[in-house]
Amino acid sequence: MKEHLVIFDTTLRDGEQSPGASMTKEEKLRVARQLERMRVDVIEAGFAAASPGDFEAIHNIAETVRESTICSLARANENDIRRAGEAIKPARSGRIHTFIATSPIHMEKKLRMTPDQVAEAAVNAVKSALKYTDDVEFSAEDAVRSEMDFLCRVFEAVIKAGAKTINVPDTVGYSIPAVWGERMRTLIERVPGADKVIWSTHCHNDLGMAVANSLSAVMAGARQVECTINGLGERAGNASLEEVVMAVRTRSDLFSVETRIDTTQIVPASKLISQITGYPVQPNKAVVGANAFAHESGIHQDGVIKHRETYEIMRAEDVGWTQNKLVLGKHSGRNAFKTRLADLGIVVDSEEQLNLAFARFKELADKKHEIFDEDLQALMSDETVTPEQEHYKLISLRVASETGETPHARLTLSVGGAESQSEADGGGPVDACFKSIERIAGSGAELLLFSVNSITGGTDAQGEVTVRLAKDGRVVNGQGADTDIVVASVKAYINAINKLVSKPEKVNPQV
Repeated sequence: MKEHLVIFDTTLRDGEQSPGASMTKEEKLRVARQLERMRVDVIEAGFAAASPGDFEAIHNIAETVRESTICSLARANENDIRRAGEAIKPARSGRIHTFIATSPIHMEKKLRMTPDQVAEAAVNAVKSALKYTDDVEFSAEDAVRSEMDFLCRVFEAVIKAGAKTINVPDTVGYSIPAVWGERMRTLIERVPGADKVIWSTHCHNDLGMAVANSLSAVMAGARQVECTINGLGERAGNASLEEVVMAVRTRSDLFSVETRIDTTQIVPASKLISQITGYPVQPNKAVVGANAFAHESGIHQDGVIKHRETYEIMRAEDVGWTQNKLVLGKHSGRNAFKTRLADLGIVVDSEEQLNLAFARFKELADKKHEIFDEDLQALMSDETVTPEQEHYKLISLRVASETGETPHARLTLSVGGAESQSEADGGGPVDACFKSIERIAGSGAELLLFSVNSITGGTDAQGEVTVRLAKDGRVVNGQGADTDIVVASVKAYINAINKLVSKPEKVNPQV
């Protein structure tokens, strides 16, 4: 019997720290439901002390998700731990994940604490967390650059204090597999009481080795991997959940562990995260990329036709690529629509919201003959269905684009409930629309990214547009979807502007 490898998903916490990837409470709940459906062991739902919104989202997820452990991050201080404890209180299984930096550079430059003070704070944090739950995880931030003797000292102390999981993070993505595996092996061998806890690894991808480092740690004795869907995360991202899980499964000859993940839910989870955050999945991304199971080479095609395993080490069906099937059409009823939303983990809070969503579904069905799951995900992500204090709303749009003529846009927006009109010329129809919006909004934001992707196949497919704006150090992503690319672009820009206007106050957990 193989040992269980705990999959700890931090998409909703570390993943959300990607620039512009912040999610609404409703979106976080949808992601959590999908992670539960995928049978993720631990869902790090957020950082409760970061903001009232984060606290509420964690609390809501703790009330709803029953099959996964719900975890909140907390710095090693009383306030953070109390907020985390309160947030996870409704959970059937709750965990507090507390941390403090242990590297010389972090202790000196960031914390301005002595090693003795750090060790004491770590122990006190674990003891405080135990007042709220018996499942406490401790992380030594920047363990990759920490001195081994000090790491052993801190880990021994927190194990004695009652920590159940010890996490060793490569916070800055500095290590390489051989070194990381050896560090993990040394810690397990040297720390007294190592056999009483689960050893965990949390790797970042700054050198492109987060997954490799994580797997190396597993081979050295780690029994929990902290990861995210699509490798989402700040800077270059985190270890990719789908790659870790499928590597362990595919190379079962090398790994003495197994996960309980339902791998058929991987692709649906990947698409959901991509649509909500606006971070597209690169076509050549392992496991979940559009080209992951495509074969262009004639030799490869011939081999696959004759025997699949000549060039495929995994089946597309095993990771959920068959999930993109027709689900609804224009004749589908309200109940069928609601049922399918529930199947996708989308819970509609009120009849009013359901009616609004169903009306937009019917509008889409008139434009698009075949409605897929991805279309429904995009529809329910639309801010007109799940509003978050929309200051700006699109009322109407007229765009003229003709060969040899300057494109012109005229639109009407609702601004705080009052209608406002504007028009502008541009280098193209989208540019004209954006300039017209800015004449009303006057945000002064810098456009960092404009990305267009097709949600499904076919010429009538919805286009999904991501707009990334920056202003005063804040970066936000806006998303919009429509069968008309120009309309989708306008929706995305307005979505981004609304996020800039909302200005949520959020604490950085690393500070």
